[in-house]
Amino acid sequence: MPIAVGSKAPDFTLKSKSPTDAEVKLSNNFGKKNTVLLFFPLAFTGVCTSEMCGVTAGLNAYKDLNAEVVAISVDSPFAQQAWAQKENIGITLASDLNKETTKAYGVLFPNLLGLGDTAARAAFVIDKQGTVQYAEQTATPHDLPNFDHIKATLARLK
Repeated sequence: MPIAVGSKAPDFTLKSKSPTDAEVKLSNNFGKKNTVLLFFPLAFTGVCTSEMCGVTAGLNAYKDLNAEVVAISVDSPFAQQAWAQKENIGITLASDLNKETTKAYGVLFPNLLGLGDTAARAAFVIDKQGTVQYAEQTATPHDLPNFDHIKATLARLK
């Protein structure tokens, strides 16, 4: 079960190689902008590629709503970087290789296709104060989050 709306969002520091070598720390946005966290199972898969390319194409809508989008998977930052370059993914991808952040948000998906534990497909909106304002885990890894609800939540927070 994903953590509940109204909860304090667990802070994290994760490695990222996109768009530059950096660490991604949720609390860096506190007091400045809202954050959309998108958990996804694995890079180089069809549904994940479709989701991240779609979000990249609409990135200005999130910027206009004073939000940064961060996508998190259990892939290595090197695999994420190769995927982002191949597919022209322009959002920040963060590596939760040790699965600690995925567990903290309650969205660990056990043994996906016999490959081991991954992140479930899930979305969270974290406000500037660090409080979860929207939380969704999709019914299956094939389903996408409700981006209309995510944007509506951001519009209320703007």
